[in-house]
Amino acid sequence: MLKEAVILAGGFGTRLSHVLGNVPKPMAPVYGRPFLCYMLDRLHDAGVTHVVLATGYLHEVIDQYFRNGYRGMRITCSVEDTPLFTGGAIVKAAQHITDEDFIVLNGDTLFDIDLAQLCEFHRLHNANLTIALRHVTDTSRYGAVSCEQNRIIAFREKTDSSGAGDINGGIYCVNRAWLMGQKLPEKFSFEKELMQPLAGQNGFYGVTSDEYFIDIGIPEDYYRAQREFVNLFPADEFLFLDRDGVLNTHILGDYVRNWNMWEWIDGVLPKMAELAKRYKRIFLVSNQQGVGKGRMTQADLDDIHRRMMADITAAGGRIDRIYTCTELESSNSPMRKPEIGMALQAQQDFPEVDFSRAVMVGDNVTDMLFARNAQLRAVYITKNNPVPDSVRDITDLTIECLPALGL
Repeated sequence: MLKEAVILAGGFGTRLSHVLGNVPKPMAPVYGRPFLCYMLDRLHDAGVTHVVLATGYLHEVIDQYFRNGYRGMRITCSVEDTPLFTGGAIVKAAQHITDEDFIVLNGDTLFDIDLAQLCEFHRLHNANLTIALRHVTDTSRYGAVSCEQNRIIAFREKTDSSGAGDINGGIYCVNRAWLMGQKLPEKFSFEKELMQPLAGQNGFYGVTSDEYFIDIGIPEDYYRAQREFVNLFPADEFLFLDRDGVLNTHILGDYVRNWNMWEWIDGVLPKMAELAKRYKRIFLVSNQQGVGKGRMTQADLDDIHRRMMADITAAGGRIDRIYTCTELESSNSPMRKPEIGMALQAQQDFPEVDFSRAVMVGDNVTDMLFARNAQLRAVYITKNNPVPDSVRDITDLTIECLPALGL
């Protein structure tokens, strides 16, 4: 299996702009997670350890989200100052690749093939380029690929193809030395200016698969992904909850300093019983600098949480562990949200916790940044208020209150 991959994530997403707003197409939320995460999950499961994201348009959104890596994979961003098209983007990204061969994927296409099998075929045939092909009933949207005994002999344009056939599935195995040895301009189309002219004479191969395929480049298929991913991908298993404004009423300008000041939000306790059945682990992660400010004591906070847990347990719910940071915001504590110390502590205490299968629910931009930094799904509680701009682009899902959580 190849260990390095490039994902083309720099497209403008023009046809989806009115649907996504200020979000780059590979970050389009699908079933509550950025589309790009599903691609990275597949690469991780196949054994890839280093991924180069070829970014351009709104690259800072992608850079920020994956700045800490993803599920143990090292993430490198190759940023285009000006559009280099697919070929230029791949060549620029390949400068960060050290292996002899690497995988290339389109950031708006999910083709659920056996990546290990594709890579093995590529190496056995000593290929310069191996393409994952998908058989479809109508090639007119994509263009067709013609093969003879797995050797690619021609690419046909969209206007020249129709009916059933094989299409380019958007996944390539590429020999780095061959690619870097080509005399190519800085900006070029990988498909039209490299693959098409050299087809049939340069060691190109195709492997056809009938596995799940979707290209979210148009609104109809983006909405289809929203429906289909519910059944295709495992649901979240681990839940992180903020406290004030999520479980109990947030007191503006003050803290819940004793149990007499605690007020459950309507419907939360019955919902906790539902969540206990739905999630393997539930954690409370809460900044409580009221202790650090001397507004209450640690004993006061412990008493509040003891009584809170008694109510939750009596309602049939549970919280597996409570994590708090009582230090002041100025302390820059790694345990204080938006830093992810509390998430890492939960993972240390419960080694089964997988952040790629976890969700964070909160009512503050700090909670959403905590989720982003730990690569959890981010769910924002609106309390029937407009979603702030500071939150909009880092949130996967918005709900009015915790009882509305339908995950």
